Amino acid sequence: MWECLASYIIQECNPNDKVVEVGVGRFFKVAEYLQEYSMIDLILTDIKPSHPHIIKDDITNPRLEIYKGARLIYSIRPPIELYMPLVKVADNVKAKLLIRPLATEHPPVNMKLINYKRSFFYEYRPTKGDI
Repeated sequence: MWECLASYIIQECNPNDKVVEVGVGRFFKVAEYLQEYSMIDLILTDIKPSHPHIIKDDITNPRLEIYKGARLIYSIRPPIELYMPLVKVADNVKAKLLIRPLATEHPPVNMKLINYKRSFFYEYRPTKGDI
């Protein structure tokens, strides 16, 4: 299932595009897949980094310089209260946003449901600018 999300991200990005994962925690499967099978510039963030390669950031009070220039931002099973801060950051930096929710959660904003291979996630495109 996680390979599907990673595969979709690779399909949506060009080599050397900047991609940011928000709230990586201790789940590295998508990041590892992206690092192994793509050339994207992957940035990992979390409020409590569990590894030296993860940048400390609170998406509710983000350091926007981390996200500027990103083609895509994604988050795996974030708490629903983080959806709007994720959308705000995506809007601010003009990046596409993917959220892989828990099975029972629905986005609070207009997001497109993507069924891709054996997985599903929501996609948000910023209100201004090109992707």
